[in-house]
Amino acid sequence: MKSFAVADDQFPKSNDKKVVDCSKSNAFPLFNTIFFAFFFSVISYLFVTFRQKIHTATPLYLTLSEMAAVVCFVASFVYFLGFFGMNFLQSMPFPDEEEDDELEETNAKEIIHSTNSAGCVTKISDQDFLTPLPKSTTAVECLTATPEDEEVIQAVVTGKTPSYSLESKLGDCKRAAFIRRQALERITGRSLEGLPLDGFNYESILGQCCEMPVGYVQIPVGIAGPLLLDGMEFSVPMATTEGCLVASTNRGCKAINASGGATSILLKDGMTRAPVVRFATAKRASELKFFLEEPLNFQTLASVFNKSSRFGRLQTIQCAMAGKNLYMRFTCSTGDAMGMNMVSKGVQNVLDYLQSDFPDMDIIGISGNYCSDKKPAAVNWIEGRGKSVVCEAIIKEEVVKKVLKTDVASLVELNMLKNLTGSAMAGALGGFNAHASNIVSAVYLATGQDPAQNVESSHCITMMEAVNGGKDLHVSVTMPSIEVGTVGGGTQLASQSACLNLLGVKGANKVSPGSNARQLAKVVAGSVLAGELSLMSAIAAGQLVKSHMKYNRSNK
Repeated sequence: MKSFAVADDQFPKSNDKKVVDCSKSNAFPLFNTIFFAFFFSVISYLFVTFRQKIHTATPLYLTLSEMAAVVCFVASFVYFLGFFGMNFLQSMPFPDEEEDDELEETNAKEIIHSTNSAGCVTKISDQDFLTPLPKSTTAVECLTATPEDEEVIQAVVTGKTPSYSLESKLGDCKRAAFIRRQALERITGRSLEGLPLDGFNYESILGQCCEMPVGYVQIPVGIAGPLLLDGMEFSVPMATTEGCLVASTNRGCKAINASGGATSILLKDGMTRAPVVRFATAKRASELKFFLEEPLNFQTLASVFNKSSRFGRLQTIQCAMAGKNLYMRFTCSTGDAMGMNMVSKGVQNVLDYLQSDFPDMDIIGISGNYCSDKKPAAVNWIEGRGKSVVCEAIIKEEVVKKVLKTDVASLVELNMLKNLTGSAMAGALGGFNAHASNIVSAVYLATGQDPAQNVESSHCITMMEAVNGGKDLHVSVTMPSIEVGTVGGGTQLASQSACLNLLGVKGANKVSPGSNARQLAKVVAGSVLAGELSLMSAIAAGQLVKSHMKYNRSNK
């Protein structure tokens, strides 16, 4: 956006107000005196006349002289109203045109400096001013296209320049987003006002996070905690638009802390990819299956797989057949990365290697859905994918009563009938919980994880049992497929990186590769434990609807 600077000396510096001299309006004192006398004489005449008619019960018809008196009264009243009214207005100070310009200029600076829905934030020095904006100027109108921009916008609108190529052609990611946004509004005839553009580093997403950007969506981030997990406290960032969620999770954290904290155990750590290949016969497909499952061949296959990365290490190969089609589920460690790309590269290396011994192998796809990614699947529920974590805590009886406002017996019964029996009645797959997906999604959005992997990452079974003679509550969550990373993808964006830093797991752990991602998975499980505990308590106490009406409904 080009701004037009105006020199300081073109604007008045003085704050003096121009006052109109109204002394000349009193140039005829004798004339005013006559009108005063005439005015009050007419009022007196009318008052006496009408009073006499009322006392004598005479009809209030106006005689010719009385009509003349009324006309004179109105005329005198209009004269004095005009005289005193104009005299009062003229005595008020009014800014002149130059001072109006100065005020408009100040308002324009305030508008430009303020952050608005279009992200129009322009820095202006004390010596420079922007051209004054009219009062009707909106935030979006601050972003003005230059003649050069207009030429490019028209090329995009007409289809001459592809929208996806703007970054490479212009060499300016933010300008490309602005031009794409303008072209989109003109093509669709719909405004994007409210979708911010400024305040975001578009270079940071180029080639890895998002294509053809036109702005960014704002999601509020709340903090639940501190969560006492494995002897350490964590303030858990949660990005959500669902009222009551952060407050509920925070209450669960409070109950866990008051009972001595939670404990987590990492059971497995391995990302999967399962290509599908086809042979002419099922017999031939089975030969490859036996070859892959032979322990003597694993070391050779692992060395081929591990060439793709210094962190990716092949762990297992699990095969399944469907006729003459073979599905091979590779599992490998991926360091602090979530690891989908890492495991895919390793799998491709193995497929290329196998092609020499099995030239009749037809590779149908690098992913055959036996992985299984971004879909609810029994293989993930049973075998695990990513990080498999169990998190538990013993909540004391007094904490259940004072903090959670319920009792142990009610929670145990509700968990059995809702999370276990009710989910079984619904035919749930990995959904034996109250709302694990709520917490997983919120933490994933805040920390730059792939939100679509919330599907399998939310696989969870919540267990509750009375312990210590029925006084205290043992609660646990078992989550076999938490897919998280602390490097790559959205984790490198400024906001998400800040949330990871808050948890102490930002970036790669150079001392112990993979430790940060594993710790993040444990925090996710601990947060789910807190969320499950609080929601189940609200349901058991009959407070769910009341809480949502209080925190999930605007009072504005």
